[in-house]
Amino acid sequence: MAAGESVDYVKVVPRAEFDVARAMEIVAPLCEDVATRGEPALRELSERFDKVVPQQLRVDPQTLAECAEQLDPELRAAFEIAIDRRRRVSQAELGEPQVRVELAPGAVISQKMIPVNRVGLYVPGGLAPLASSVIMNVVPAQVAGVGSIAVTSPPQADFGGLPHPNILALCHILGIDEVYAVGGAQAVAMFAYGVDGLCPKVDMVTGPGNIYVVAAKRLLKGRIGIDSEAGPTEIAILADDSADPAYVAADLLSQAEHDPMAGSVLVTDSAEFAAQVETALEAQVRATKHVERIRTALNGTQSGVVLVDDLEQGLAVVDAYAAEHLEIHTRSAHEIAARVTNAGAIFIGPYAPVPLGDYSAGSTHVLPTAGAAAHSSGLNVKSFLKQVNLIDYSQAALGEIAESVAVFAEAEDLPGHAASIRVRFA
Repeated sequence: MAAGESVDYVKVVPRAEFDVARAMEIVAPLCEDVATRGEPALRELSERFDKVVPQQLRVDPQTLAECAEQLDPELRAAFEIAIDRRRRVSQAELGEPQVRVELAPGAVISQKMIPVNRVGLYVPGGLAPLASSVIMNVVPAQVAGVGSIAVTSPPQADFGGLPHPNILALCHILGIDEVYAVGGAQAVAMFAYGVDGLCPKVDMVTGPGNIYVVAAKRLLKGRIGIDSEAGPTEIAILADDSADPAYVAADLLSQAEHDPMAGSVLVTDSAEFAAQVETALEAQVRATKHVERIRTALNGTQSGVVLVDDLEQGLAVVDAYAAEHLEIHTRSAHEIAARVTNAGAIFIGPYAPVPLGDYSAGSTHVLPTAGAAAHSSGLNVKSFLKQVNLIDYSQAALGEIAESVAVFAEAEDLPGHAASIRVRFA
């Protein structure tokens, strides 16, 4: 890229194809089936997609307690650290509880934050049973004050049709006893429509999932609120030749481990450093577990190296890309990070890798993907809160601006609006 050249950087950086519209055509009849037939449809879809039908679609609370009791003590301690840190950050996210502005004597506008009454939280199973997503969804909802929280996760044939035991254990530790062994688009439909005798309808569904979960969320948005349409996970790393190529390689690999469609993108102004990363990456991939999945992701169109003229251009590239996860491995990393405008989360320097954020940093790992970080935030406490204005005017306060309001209404050809004001002073 030549300096000063006008370039659409969005087109420069690779990204996975993610055709939600096509997936919606597939999930629409499934969701309608759940709405119409309820539990029998859920059981048939479970057999079709998960190759197992749970004895009970709602997990017995005793099973949750047993899973918690059987947890390895070291793993439980790791869970509790992650819960504590996410809860402390969530409490800070609440901010000021209420806004109140007196615009004139007797003219008061106040604002309060009201938690969503009931939410359904989706926890993926699939290639990686993301127990960490239980923490990332449940903790901010609890801190927000949500009164009714339900969790669902796909049934696993290896565990007798139950979700992964770690997921169930975490639900018990967090005090969640409404847990379902339902996955995929049908889980979103169950939450959106409600199923008689099984699961009451929710007001909002949050949590990541595969393309069919995302498609169902898009299809049913409006009937329910949703957090986001999370696509394949992605990492962008902005690095110069001061970075450690082994660290950068490890972080690119860690993201590729999630999914064959995961994106791992290095943006650097040093061709020599890029070559060092590629050498380190090859050695690390050979030594890791999920080699085929990782190689597929790293060799896909969504991954690659972008060489830039300098860090100024690199900053423009990563801002255009708006990565779900952005790591900064440069000199003056804090100053560079402060100038970033588009990223789901920014990880600064060599000792803040993305996997830290996946588990125990205290931040959220439910983040906008596919460029949505240009306009959206990750899941947080305020995702579960509704901002409501309270309008409190006295007769005198209304009278002071009554004619102004009436004139405005008539200018929009809404005389009934004007009459609503004037009748109070006739």
